[in-house]
Amino acid sequence: MVTNRTFTMLKPDSVEQGYTGAILEKINAAGFRIVAMKKTQMTVADAEEFYAVHNERPFFGELVEFMTRGPIVAAILEKENAVEDFRVLIGATNPADAAEGTIRKLYATSMGENAIHGSDSDENAAIEGAFHFSGREMF
Repeated sequence: MVTNRTFTMLKPDSVEQGYTGAILEKINAAGFRIVAMKKTQMTVADAEEFYAVHNERPFFGELVEFMTRGPIVAAILEKENAVEDFRVLIGATNPADAAEGTIRKLYATSMGENAIHGSDSDENAAIEGAFHFSGREMF
């Protein structure tokens, strides 16, 4: 299933530090159209469900704590080749390894607090988008 949509989430660190507008500007400048967007706060149950794939990893507890400490901005983005192009725009998970000009190079402080999430496949984009935008046909 190939789509022209992807899911992103500005994480609590980028929202807390006031980077929301600057990050959204970069997303728009890269040719993405914001189809849906909301500012919300994840509960512990939400974060545990969203990141269930990592529940056996040693960092799971810290991840859940981080993702629930403050608001996030969830969005559905549209562009041809959306998932792959967005992964390039956000950069490597570790901001030290991220390419110059990428969102994580500019706004992330560590692997744990890396400013933004981007779906890694069309399938996960559909699942993650539906998680945050239930009741709407987004994909």
